[in-house]
Amino acid sequence: MSKILGIIGGGQLGMMITEAAKKMPEYISKVIVLDPTPNCPASQIGAEQIIADFKDKDAITELAKKSNIITYEIESGDSDVLKSVESMAEIEPSPETLRIIQDKFLQKTFLNKSNIPVPDFMKISSIFDLEEGLKKFGYPVLLKARRDAYDGRGNFKIETPEQIQKAYDYFNGQQLMLEKFVPFKMEVSVIAARNTKGQIKTYPLVENIHEENILRETIAPARVSNNVSKKAEAIASDTMRVLKGAGVFGIEMFVTQDDQIVINEIAPRVHNSGHHTLQSSETSQFEQHLRAILGLELGSTKLVHPTIMYNILGSKSFEGKYKQISLSESNVFLKMYGKEISKPLRKLGHFNLVANNEETIDHLLKNLESLKEKVITHPIN
Repeated sequence: MSKILGIIGGGQLGMMITEAAKKMPEYISKVIVLDPTPNCPASQIGAEQIIADFKDKDAITELAKKSNIITYEIESGDSDVLKSVESMAEIEPSPETLRIIQDKFLQKTFLNKSNIPVPDFMKISSIFDLEEGLKKFGYPVLLKARRDAYDGRGNFKIETPEQIQKAYDYFNGQQLMLEKFVPFKMEVSVIAARNTKGQIKTYPLVENIHEENILRETIAPARVSNNVSKKAEAIASDTMRVLKGAGVFGIEMFVTQDDQIVINEIAPRVHNSGHHTLQSSETSQFEQHLRAILGLELGSTKLVHPTIMYNILGSKSFEGKYKQISLSESNVFLKMYGKEISKPLRKLGHFNLVANNEETIDHLLKNLESLKEKVITHPIN
């Protein structure tokens, strides 16, 4: 019997989950999203929308009453409220898993106790704690907001003693943690899935390139040794085993100078670095997420084609309506998110550049350079 799916968040991730759900009518009959932005991306492709804040108790309760199962595309939902509506609808990943992950200090503490490698870290409750932490970790360090921070928001890199007060004041009373800086060789991630029956599968390791702390490119597979890939995928599987939440998780990691792996952050949802799976893999991360939360057999995670995902970000120079973007190349798959307004570095869409025949990642990287010029956003005059 098909179910009504509720999603907290109706942005581009919610949109692509909705698209996957439409291809599974025997399991999902309807999608309802809770999102504060009218005409959010998911609603533009047929999802019903409840317009409210992600943490609005009444709205979450309404969503639970209307849905059979609830998931999320953003980890800002109130885990306590979600816990309170479990009798109305199944919640996946579980509110307990969300509670651990959405607080970065709790997340790192949990991982550390589970013998999952993470950078050295400590809780910060005062500027005295911060000064003591700097004595312990040295410079540079990362001062982080424990909650509601992503795409680099909520991080302050402290490189000199003169920045201590500025960094502390920057967070304006938020709960904080300090993390030792990892002089990494590469930023990578594993998209991992666990279904409600405990089955776990991981996608091959990918390489991530950031611009001003926002993901710009994902290279699948990562340009690392087979040993590094296997190590990262094993750590991702161990992480899914101890967290126990059902669904797809994005596990961001660092490759250190001596080819060790440490976890940077975990997202309890489908992830930007998994968009390549729409064309590169036998099962997209969006279908896999639905299979996981519905308790179905997980799909194949085999990488069929080397692929580069490139994020289309709003121009830094303007805010407003922008000219339509189009790409006609046969091995390029463009997806725009239906956001009418461009803002500096706002995620407006992405494209996947897929290898043909014997093309390598090096070939794709050369082809990417010419495509970048075609997706720069310009205002409508």
